[in-house]
Amino acid sequence: MKLYLDEHTFIDTSQPLDLSIPLSATAKNPRAWHVNPPEMEPVRTERYTGSIQEGGVVNFRNVFFNPHGHGTHTECLGHITQKVHEVNKVLKEYFFEARLVSVLPSRIEKDGEVDFVIFPDQLPLDDFKGKALIVRTLPNDGSKRIKNYSSTNPPYFSVDCVPKLIEAGIDHLLTDLPSVDRESDRGVLAFHHAFWEVPENPNFRRTITEFIFADHRISDGDYLLNIQMAAFANDAAPSRPVIYKKQKRVKII
Repeated sequence: MKLYLDEHTFIDTSQPLDLSIPLSATAKNPRAWHVNPPEMEPVRTERYTGSIQEGGVVNFRNVFFNPHGHGTHTECLGHITQKVHEVNKVLKEYFFEARLVSVLPSRIEKDGEVDFVIFPDQLPLDDFKGKALIVRTLPNDGSKRIKNYSSTNPPYFSVDCVPKLIEAGIDHLLTDLPSVDRESDRGVLAFHHAFWEVPENPNFRRTITEFIFADHRISDGDYLLNIQMAAFANDAAPSRPVIYKKQKRVKII
């Protein structure tokens, strides 16, 4: 179906570009923060067995996973506040003008280690009027779908990016990294605090989505973003960001 955004532009809803990573109960499921792989097990009670293979009438499985550590998720300021605010109540709109950019993190030395960091000048936002920024890091390959990031010191964002994001009106930041902050930063979480303005002026509007995957065949550019998210009463929830390419209406004379 064609959905017209204005008299000149439309999206084809039959051509979604999915940026999420499926959750699976295997060792190949991506993870971070030293969590074990997700688990999906049939319910087994004296009354029934939740597995058709084991003689049950339906498959009825418990799922054990961590939203932050096991794949694509969207989080709110409740991630770093004493009260666990619910991302389900923070995200009240689901469609946004979005820009996808590919960034090669810069190599620096920090605390005797080599870090790879994203800086403000790598985020092209001067001519952008949308609310969402999607950052794909380079190099970009399928290993992101299965990688265990624990103790690997992944790339992260410089806190200096935050003023530029806020000035540009970005309320929703999406990235293929497991975190916007350094893996080991002594619990400072500088980017998270600055973006959500915690504790000075807590912002309940902004979200961060981590652990996405943007296939290399998806070009950088401007899209319509739909953030689909499970209704979890938690600071973070598994999500499925989907983007749609904007197309120009062709007038036949």
